[in-house]
Amino acid sequence: MRYFRNPEIKCDIIIHLILSAVFIFIVRIPSAALICAVFIAVHFLSAYRRYSRINNLCSDIDNIINGDYHINLENYKEGELSVLCDEIYKVLSRLNYSTELLKKDKKYLSDSIADISHQLRTPLTSINILVSRLSEEDLSDDKRMELCMGLRKKLLGIESLIEVLLKMSKLDAGTVIFKSSEVSVARIINLAYDAIAVPMELKGQTFDCVTSDEIICGDEMWLVEAFSNIFKNSMEHTPEGGTVSVCVNETVLYTEIIIRDTGNGFDRDDILHLFERFYKGKNASNDSFGIGLSLSRMIIVGQNGTIKADNYKDGARFTVRFYKQVI
Repeated sequence: MRYFRNPEIKCDIIIHLILSAVFIFIVRIPSAALICAVFIAVHFLSAYRRYSRINNLCSDIDNIINGDYHINLENYKEGELSVLCDEIYKVLSRLNYSTELLKKDKKYLSDSIADISHQLRTPLTSINILVSRLSEEDLSDDKRMELCMGLRKKLLGIESLIEVLLKMSKLDAGTVIFKSSEVSVARIINLAYDAIAVPMELKGQTFDCVTSDEIICGDEMWLVEAFSNIFKNSMEHTPEGGTVSVCVNETVLYTEIIIRDTGNGFDRDDILHLFERFYKGKNASNDSFGIGLSLSRMIIVGQNGTIKADNYKDGARFTVRFYKQVI
């Protein structure tokens, strides 16, 4: 038997035989040998039972190492192995949790790669078409210039996509540490508006902003990024001659920033998915990648804020709140 090939068991047998011989020699009664035999048998039966349980536990641990995390450790909950089994159960629970996280991360990575490849496929196809057109010999200078401008626009779109994806990956990885300093809401809005001032002017749109001296705690650079994307979305869905307006309200609990436009509003089916990554609404432009609002939400939520979108009268509305205490 493997049990008796164990060096510790062999040593234990020798010690018990020596002690039994000494006991028989000292006591010198006829039943001494029988008493020693009974005690030795009881001891080794108990040791064999414990050895068997340890051996079974080792087998279960081997199964866990090989990926079988569905091991029932309830059989070891009584006796002297209970403490060891409790610790193993904790490790097993942690492994199960880590495995589930890895599965989710793997699926998320797979979906993200699929989404990114899908988003890049369309502009790359357009670029290939533009390049093939540029290689035509009988192309006029005006047409060549037009194609070059289109090519540049597509390349700038890809560059913008990559920059946003890098920012989102940093936020996902938790490597971004937001600064917590007092910043002026008016300054954030003005800096964010600068990014869309020229296209709004070209479309004859008006930007109205009503603020006073409201102050919030946050990272100015990232907040400007968040509001730039929101303003850009409002501007793109507002017709020529329309208006994008911003008003700020302050309460004891939070500072509220409301952005409205005079466009057609959100489709009812889109509202629940507006802040999902790579989601493009029914009224989205062909150049949209569907990640601007998702990035804005990540930034705002990461700085103790909330954002929601809904329809308001003759257009769309974004409501952003920054709470003065952690919620």
